[in-house]
Amino acid sequence: MATVMQKIKDIEDEMARTQKNKATAHHLGLLKAKLAKLRRELLTPSSKGGGGAGEGFDVTKSGDARVGLVGFPSVGKSTLLNKLTGTFSEVASYEFTTLTCIPGVIMYRGAKIQLLDLPGIIEGAKDGKGRGRQVISTARTCNCILIVLDAIKPITHKRLIEKELEGFGIRLNKEPPNLTFRKKDKGGINFTSTVTNTHLDLDTVKAICSEYRIHNADITLRYDATADDLIDVIEGSRIYMPCIYVVNKIDQITLEELEILDKLPHYCPISAHLEWNLDGLLDKIWEYLDLTRIYTKPKGMNPDYEDPVILSSKRRTVEDFCTRIHKDMLKQFKYALVWGSSVKHKPQRVGKDHELEDEDVVQIIKKV
Repeated sequence: MATVMQKIKDIEDEMARTQKNKATAHHLGLLKAKLAKLRRELLTPSSKGGGGAGEGFDVTKSGDARVGLVGFPSVGKSTLLNKLTGTFSEVASYEFTTLTCIPGVIMYRGAKIQLLDLPGIIEGAKDGKGRGRQVISTARTCNCILIVLDAIKPITHKRLIEKELEGFGIRLNKEPPNLTFRKKDKGGINFTSTVTNTHLDLDTVKAICSEYRIHNADITLRYDATADDLIDVIEGSRIYMPCIYVVNKIDQITLEELEILDKLPHYCPISAHLEWNLDGLLDKIWEYLDLTRIYTKPKGMNPDYEDPVILSSKRRTVEDFCTRIHKDMLKQFKYALVWGSSVKHKPQRVGKDHELEDEDVVQIIKKV
């Protein structure tokens, strides 16, 4: 492990020394590819000796979504966790052998949201310790990350946490790169682009592919992509995740400073201790999770508005709805009656491919 960490440090030092210009783009692209491969080794070490990824650390995923809480010590994570979960739900406690991780549950708009405090990301991940690896692995299973910052501490804290998460393949508030990468058996590297490129040229693309022992591939860019974007697509294990920067202790800053913070994208100013703007934070978490609530309607009865079925906005067909309720429901499925914004008529008869909208009401008609 020490040798991998040393190699990472050597490459980072060399990148810091190298001036960024057209002449060095090829060399920097190669270094970035080497760095990505080494970081992957840290996250998924070989099973030879050393206990692998560590024993005993596992957080059972429960509820409709999982939100990870990340931040330096004493920024108010524990207070925030207690206020959010204590106010809105019961707090669940688990035991871990290698990490103190306190999960809580928020009941919000009918959804059960698991909130996880991930204390080891800053202390453990950078030096490749097992604990840091395990925390990063858990962070990658979240649906949203909250980076908790202290309003009176320097902005460098934010950058350090971002760098840690980015280094282990978590991309915050980013969309997957809009480029096509397809391996083939022969024909060399074929590089085409529909736009002018300022970051990548054929030599740099070939150098990056060569580092991955890829000698035949078709690569098509649809925007001005960077070497990092190409590496992300080749690695293929990147997680693209929404992130909210929760700035705590706003009671200790001026109104002018607060107004600036309030205008920054993805920021949510709060005071956990005084419970300022916690409702605003919950609204933002809900918005970033992008969940869809579907109400069930048993035949001859009123819809159940108390206990909605929660679906991801990316998987919200009638089929997804049925699967969420019970895996055998599709076998008996004949059609569904839907009331709500996804249909023109109320009710409308639809098949299992129909896409549902938030707060639709669904009644499943089964085969006789």
